[in-house]
Amino acid sequence: MSALYTWLRRHPRLVDGVLAAALAFAGLAVILIMHRWLTIPTILGVTVPVVFRRAHPVGAFATGVTAGAAQVAFDLRPTPADLAIVILLYTLAAYTTRRLSVIGLAVCLLGSVAELGRLKHVMAAGTADWLLVGSIVFAGPCLIAWVLGDSMRYRRAYYANLEERAARLERDRDAQAQIATAAERARIARELHDVVAHNVSVMVVQADGAAYALGTDPGRAREALAAISATGRQALAEMRVLLGVLRSSDEAGEARKAGPGAAGLPGIPAGAAAATATASRAALAPVPGIGQLDDLLDQTRAAGLHVTCTVEGEPLPLPDGTALAAYRIIQESLTNTRKHGGPWARACVLLRYTADAVELAVTDNGLGGAAASDGAGHGLTGMCERAAMYGGTVQAGPRINGGFQVTARVPIAPARAGAA
Repeated sequence: MSALYTWLRRHPRLVDGVLAAALAFAGLAVILIMHRWLTIPTILGVTVPVVFRRAHPVGAFATGVTAGAAQVAFDLRPTPADLAIVILLYTLAAYTTRRLSVIGLAVCLLGSVAELGRLKHVMAAGTADWLLVGSIVFAGPCLIAWVLGDSMRYRRAYYANLEERAARLERDRDAQAQIATAAERARIARELHDVVAHNVSVMVVQADGAAYALGTDPGRAREALAAISATGRQALAEMRVLLGVLRSSDEAGEARKAGPGAAGLPGIPAGAAAATATASRAALAPVPGIGQLDDLLDQTRAAGLHVTCTVEGEPLPLPDGTALAAYRIIQESLTNTRKHGGPWARACVLLRYTADAVELAVTDNGLGGAAASDGAGHGLTGMCERAAMYGGTVQAGPRINGGFQVTARVPIAPARAGAA
């Protein structure tokens, strides 16, 4: 049944054609009985427009009303085909504006009055009965058709509004999802860049030192190789923490379960067990922040860059996001100094706490402007994006007396007591 209804909705012209043919057949049957052949043109005039009522509601109604007026003017008797006027009025009210439909209703009511005046002399009932019968037979169907058509127009507009609103909400949802996806990708790209650039630069420096000392000082070479190994494990640990948001909880649970007892299982090499245990601990490692700044400075010094750190003001409890942003800004600044400052570069880190913000300044005496050219500029861009996420600012550029300087200011969001 639903398939038939769907098929009929796809072919409205066929449905209207069948309806027009039925009305025309009913009218012609009456004509054959009464032998009033002059009524045939008016029957066709009111029924044929029914076929085109949906595509051309105003034209179809005007044609049908014109044929009805001709029927009244030539004193022709009503037929069942005149019900087409009611159908055309319904279509006018359902598919056009209310102003046009009210005009069409007024025209139909005037025609009903004219038809009642013409037929009054053939009715033997009194005036009251004549008005009652006339209202029921002529004016009543017109009013009912107009009310039904106007109600259909209102419901159609209401449903169209709902569909438009749903489509708009769906577009907004898709746009928000795309924005969120782009923001998440940018965040992951910043984290990957900071982690990889810092640790890989340390490993490159240590590898160069090991290669230089391999023939003359094997002990120093072994220390450099150990530093490379430790830095690589730390990089893997940080990357595993970062990429943990992209892994399922089941995979993380299996890694944690395999960590503690893997070293005692037969057939598993000790190195693989250690790597698995490191991965397990990485899943539970804290997010880097100001508390890990000493480790970062020690690692930087071990890579051959002389760096000092000064803290001013009373240390305040920082939210995790603000502490991570400050840590990454310092890390990226030291990485740029190590990569572009030259072999004799020295760096100085200034960390200042104020009442409402934490201020950073990383200064070096290296090659200056060369530090700004970091490939596609992802490092400096990432620092600016990190600070902007918390309402802060970053300024970076060569110093007048030589070297390069990065200054940042990150506001401190209100933190709960004990949330250091």
